[in-house]
Amino acid sequence: MAELDSQPKSIQSIYSWYSDNKLWVNRRYQRKLVWTLEEKQKLIESVLKGYPIPAILLAERETGDYEVIDGLQRLHSLVSFIETAFPTLDGEFFDVEQFVTANTRSVDEGAFSISEGEKLSPREVGKLLDYSMAVSVMRGATDEEIDDVFSRINTYGHRLSDQERRQAGVGDDFSTLVRELACEVRGDASSDILSLSQMPSISIDLPLTKHGYEVQAEDVFWVAQGILRSTDLRDSMDEQCIADIAASVVGGSIVERSKTILDRIYQPGESENERITRCLDGYGAERFAAEFKFCLQEIEVVCGDESIQKLRSILFSKTNTNPFPAVFAILCIAFHEMLFGESKKIADYGAVKTAITNLDRRIETGKASTSPAERRRNVDTIKGLIRPHLVDSEPRDIYGDHTSLDIDNIIRRSEVEAPHYELKQGILRLGPNREIDPNIIDKVIKTICAIANNGKERAGTILIGVADKEADANRIRSLDQTEPRRAGQRYVVGVRREATVLGETPERYFGRWKEAIRNSNLTPSLKDSVLASLAYADYYGLGVIVIRVPEQHDVSLLDGRLYVREGDDTVEITDMARSLAIGRRFHA
Repeated sequence: MAELDSQPKSIQSIYSWYSDNKLWVNRRYQRKLVWTLEEKQKLIESVLKGYPIPAILLAERETGDYEVIDGLQRLHSLVSFIETAFPTLDGEFFDVEQFVTANTRSVDEGAFSISEGEKLSPREVGKLLDYSMAVSVMRGATDEEIDDVFSRINTYGHRLSDQERRQAGVGDDFSTLVRELACEVRGDASSDILSLSQMPSISIDLPLTKHGYEVQAEDVFWVAQGILRSTDLRDSMDEQCIADIAASVVGGSIVERSKTILDRIYQPGESENERITRCLDGYGAERFAAEFKFCLQEIEVVCGDESIQKLRSILFSKTNTNPFPAVFAILCIAFHEMLFGESKKIADYGAVKTAITNLDRRIETGKASTSPAERRRNVDTIKGLIRPHLVDSEPRDIYGDHTSLDIDNIIRRSEVEAPHYELKQGILRLGPNREIDPNIIDKVIKTICAIANNGKERAGTILIGVADKEADANRIRSLDQTEPRRAGQRYVVGVRREATVLGETPERYFGRWKEAIRNSNLTPSLKDSVLASLAYADYYGLGVIVIRVPEQHDVSLLDGRLYVREGDDTVEITDMARSLAIGRRFHA
């Protein structure tokens, strides 16, 4: 039974917790950062006026840190204001020089840059830092108790959208599938547990309200294709669309498109919830996720054939800016049934694009289109239109880090979780002679060893074919006549270009890496597991090598030497005390 400890805390004390990395967010149940600038500014105004603001609820972790249960938006608004991410309604920034802890983070640690502009007076700075907030801490709480509390808090009133309300505090396999898959499609996939300071890296910047978050709404699949408006992402309409498609596919029959049906699917104890849960057990969450991502990739390729067009401009005969999640859902289900239900593959992407052009004239899109029977007729119509342009397919290997979405998410996660990821542009130097750099493969093999030593339940990935500097991407564009594709802050340049320079097939180039790993002196169990998962992903024709480093159960060595990750660096450990500490990661 959890114990509740309530006590006031000053904003200065809360910022000190934040600075010491003691505030954490669990993405199993927490939302993204979604407050508008005005909402943040009104919170700061309330503090400066001495008005009361809602209490913060935390759960104490075994480490002595705190998990945010309620108050994420308020906490982040307060600490980001102190770090001059935005001004007050009167246009005044926090004066960092007046607060030693924040000044140290900025000047000495480089944690943030100070914005220029009018500053709060010393009196106002003191008033804000001394403001006493109501903070309650749950001690000894189980995951089930935390989920229950979060669910209860977020079902009072109308604080959440329909889909956020459904997901709040629900942790079954279906809700987990939808949540994690939505993160992958949006590009904000991450570990379930993140520090509060990392939340901007997985939150979405809307076009008219820039907060400096990493994920740009206009680059997200749903918005880029016109399926949803950028503001719809804030209300988790993308998750609602995925839930609709997933329930229809894994359940074996198309469900009615309605709020009532989705509510029943998410409600524990409801017959629809129990039916979908049983069906998902048989179908497999990983299988559906891989198939769904592949369908999205194929739809993107169709849109990009010959000339790049938004899906909305292809499907609709009249120009409009309306979202169309209902039409997209039946299109996706139709693709899925053809590609996986009938084991087909697209033979002519341009012909498929032509076939679904002005689709709105061929299917029912009115109110009657929400029934299962009408949705089935629409799906069958789409299948009839595209079937002539598909051919039989052999079983395809899509159940790994192979789709373009997978690659994009690995790249973005590498920016947040550096110890578990490494990116390399290739093995050729970028000089005029394009000779092989003999050290690159050796460095990668050392990094494999280092990532393996991150500890229990820790896996990682190395991508070959990704440049981390724009200058390198531009140099490769000039040298190899290859157009890099931006993903997050990185640039996918691929390895197919290097194979061409070397006069090799992509298969032979891939074989270089496989042979190098096989001939290395990595610990045998690590070597075998890496070779078993080594893969080549097409990634829009550029070609990327995916080196997975699966979780290991003991310390791994290379040539009898111990390597570990320190941030995004790979270092050798020779000190006995540190070596023993690494060993305890696997046996604690």
